[in-house]
Amino acid sequence: MTLAEKILSEKSGSKVEAGDIIEASVDKAMSHDNAALVIKNFEKIAEKPWDASKIVIILDHRVPANTIKTAEAHRKIREFVSKHGINFYDINYGICHQVMIEEGHVKEGMLIVGTDSHTTSYGALGAFSTGIGATEMAAVWTTGKIWLKVPETFKITITGKLPPMVFSKDIILHIIGKLKADGANYKACEFYGIVENMPLADKITMANMSMEMGAKAALFGGDGEGVYEKEFEFDVSELSPQIACPHSVDNVKSVEDVEGKEINQAVLGSCTNGRIEDLRIAASILKGRKVAKNVRMLIFPASMKIYRQALEEGLIKIFAEAGAIIMNPGCGCCLGAHEGILASGEVAIASTNRNFKGRMGSKEAEVYLASPATVAASAIEGKIADPRKYNWVRCGE
Repeated sequence: MTLAEKILSEKSGSKVEAGDIIEASVDKAMSHDNAALVIKNFEKIAEKPWDASKIVIILDHRVPANTIKTAEAHRKIREFVSKHGINFYDINYGICHQVMIEEGHVKEGMLIVGTDSHTTSYGALGAFSTGIGATEMAAVWTTGKIWLKVPETFKITITGKLPPMVFSKDIILHIIGKLKADGANYKACEFYGIVENMPLADKITMANMSMEMGAKAALFGGDGEGVYEKEFEFDVSELSPQIACPHSVDNVKSVEDVEGKEINQAVLGSCTNGRIEDLRIAASILKGRKVAKNVRMLIFPASMKIYRQALEEGLIKIFAEAGAIIMNPGCGCCLGAHEGILASGEVAIASTNRNFKGRMGSKEAEVYLASPATVAASAIEGKIADPRKYNWVRCGE
């Protein structure tokens, strides 16, 4: 069986195959600031959760609170978790997907649902994880179960030797560019080849962004013996740094085709590329250099643990001396809620995961997606730049 079929067979108590409609038992249910809406729906149908130990709530999307409405929602969440003894991580922990992994809530073979589309991130550790809506999450909180259609699976194999200054972000952008935004709709994507031996941080990036081609789940750690609907192979030996251009994540071009585009803002971090490995790469390029005068560079570590590690390794000092602004871990800038909203006509390059119109502020702004290396190089030059011209000397560690 495929990984998805194996996990969902275990969670439903019977052997399943692609296309089956099943009722499965949930191992963990994650929500962030939108837990306020889940609570509203939950309290209409139940008095207490099915298992408080399996529910995790992490405040990260608008932290610290950016409006009175947000502050009221956060208060409601804090009261609810206190009443029911739910696992809770307040604004001093970090971005939900990073915190879920750091705090041990994700394990191989689990079925995890979250009220966030990038819950697919946990497939990096071999979990079947997927995003659901607030109303459906209220039902999960009540019953501990969920209805699912068992997805068909795509096998994606990455071959070749990755060139210098080309990273897992470039690989997944390249794949999305080829398969397109709807190319893997409601499919489970299993990744094989050279990516199997990459660090966990790289796998998280790829699992996270698989949602941008419609994947229901994205999984690493398979044995390659399943029956797949489609199989793809990508040789990355000659891959250039990749850029997702406005206003779609599948509008992917090589950096050579985009370099020179002037930018106003450079964003490093997020649930996609805010891990210590990403910060080290950017710091190695920024060390001894300055962010261009016309550029605002914002650094968002994915968690406070990563922030503290970056402090210990001297990375924060490098960023500060380069003229970057070091932010608290959070999602506000990525989703256009606060801490870095773009004005009309402005251009940003970001290591985040979406570049839709209005995603980071004005609908008249433009967002380009790239690796941390490309973001750092572009911040220095004030325009989209090829990171391969910079020597990557590993910082920290």
